[in-house]
Amino acid sequence: MSFPVKKFFSYYKPYRSIFLFVLFCALMTSSLTLVFPLLVRYVTKDVLAGSLSTALADVLWIGGVMILLVIVQNVGNYIVDYKGHEIGARMESDMRGELFAHLQKLSFSFYDREKTGRLMSRVTNDLLMVSELYHHGPEDYVKYLVRFLGAFVILFWINAPLTLTVFCFFPVLGFFSLYFNKKLNRALTNNKERISDINAQVEDSLSGIRVVQSFANEALEIKKFNVENHRFLESRKGTYRAEAYFYNGTEAFIQLITITIVIFGSIQIVNASLDLPDLITFLLYIAFMIEPIQRLTHMSTQLQEGATGFQRFLEIMNTKPDIESVSEAKTLTTVDGHVSLKNISFQYDLSLEPVFEGLSLEVLPGEYVAIVGPSGAGKTTLGSLIPRFYDVRGGGIYVDGINVKDLDLHFLRSNIGIVQQDVYLFSGTVMENIRYGHPEATDDEVMMAARQANADEFITGLPKGYHSDIGQRGVRLSGGQKQRLSIARVFLKNPPILILDEATSALDNESECIVKESLEMLARGRTTLVIAHRLSTIRNAGRIVVLSEGKIVEEGTHEALLKRDGPYSRLYSRQFETQV
Repeated sequence: MSFPVKKFFSYYKPYRSIFLFVLFCALMTSSLTLVFPLLVRYVTKDVLAGSLSTALADVLWIGGVMILLVIVQNVGNYIVDYKGHEIGARMESDMRGELFAHLQKLSFSFYDREKTGRLMSRVTNDLLMVSELYHHGPEDYVKYLVRFLGAFVILFWINAPLTLTVFCFFPVLGFFSLYFNKKLNRALTNNKERISDINAQVEDSLSGIRVVQSFANEALEIKKFNVENHRFLESRKGTYRAEAYFYNGTEAFIQLITITIVIFGSIQIVNASLDLPDLITFLLYIAFMIEPIQRLTHMSTQLQEGATGFQRFLEIMNTKPDIESVSEAKTLTTVDGHVSLKNISFQYDLSLEPVFEGLSLEVLPGEYVAIVGPSGAGKTTLGSLIPRFYDVRGGGIYVDGINVKDLDLHFLRSNIGIVQQDVYLFSGTVMENIRYGHPEATDDEVMMAARQANADEFITGLPKGYHSDIGQRGVRLSGGQKQRLSIARVFLKNPPILILDEATSALDNESECIVKESLEMLARGRTTLVIAHRLSTIRNAGRIVVLSEGKIVEEGTHEALLKRDGPYSRLYSRQFETQV
């Protein structure tokens, strides 16, 4: 993939003025550096070779000029170092914010494929390398280009034959550098992939640490981590091997250049075509030509790391969400909650079997409908299609007669409340987690939602009440308490359509009773779809829909379906026998 130069430089735009000022300072300090050897040449060749009676005054005057140049140079270097790094950090912050915002838009199907740890590496490590390139890249290349070209012009003026002799080494050194740059690029790209794998493994293992320890599988996790750690070590060894060839090859060329200057310079002194002060000046200036070469390894590594980091950043940014609002998406003034699924077909991937083919279902406003069936029947998938977490491949889903694909995505999801079996609570306080359902809600509204969800009693019993920290994913709360907080969150959201996805299946009987009461209160006056695992929780549903192999095989009330002695009756009997 070719490097997108235009896109790369576009991030300088908000900081163009200060960036150009930093480059000017880098240019100025590099130019001033070239003056010092000329002053040394003037002292050794002209001042000390002339009348010694006036030499001391001239030397002091030149020393004063040198001190002034040092002051100006250091002020310039301070600006380059401080402001340059600040620009890099600001651009990194801009890109990280842009990347995180884009990640929020990507569809469930993207996260089905990607590992969280690898994405975290893109948000953190990669952009840190890009920031270094943004700051040091232009500054270093300007600084060393000025020194190299300036030194070449001055050396050519001092002694053209010797300069041209030395310059013959540089084309060979350039090809050598390009060859190993390619090797470094491949090695650094591989490094980023391997560290992403390590992040993914660490995130996966630590997120599931309770499962790991409950199965006493610490050794297994260590073994899996060591595999990824070893792969990263091998990739780093490849990088260091390429760097070693590059660095030592460059050093060999530098030593040959120095030897060439000493030999050819000495010959010219013997032949009286070069004097000693000019040879000293030549040796001082050649350091300015060699310095960029010595820095080339670091600069190349920085360039390659920053470039590969930017490319990996663009890979995510160029990933389009599978599900977006259409250009002229609709919103409704009020949502009654009439949900229709008309002849829908869906499969997660073209390589997999279809989940639904030609399925139709209608749920009237305010109706309480339960979806039941064996595992794998498509119950949860059905609940994911209505808010467009995935899009149907055929047919259509309609809310109040409008195809959900024509509705504004934010509007659609704002009007659907979802309570899941696997409750996700964020690190922070009880208040913050409930308020997630409506970020602008007042404290009183949050507490009202908690009371409606039967959560107020246990919340006020916590050490700091509503301001108690619940830990990562709510680890300091019981399953029933976490579920009631998630219900309070939906109460606060107050949506007209409600989807309950096996919201009580993981709870004990006592917690289930409390949560069931909260859910029944939440469902009042709303169009409600209950995806049920425990059939005892949906006896009072207005209608029960039985799914099997992606098709509706039965519909009716609990009593009517039991009398039919069909699939629902068999499911209910098996569950009752299991419970007994």
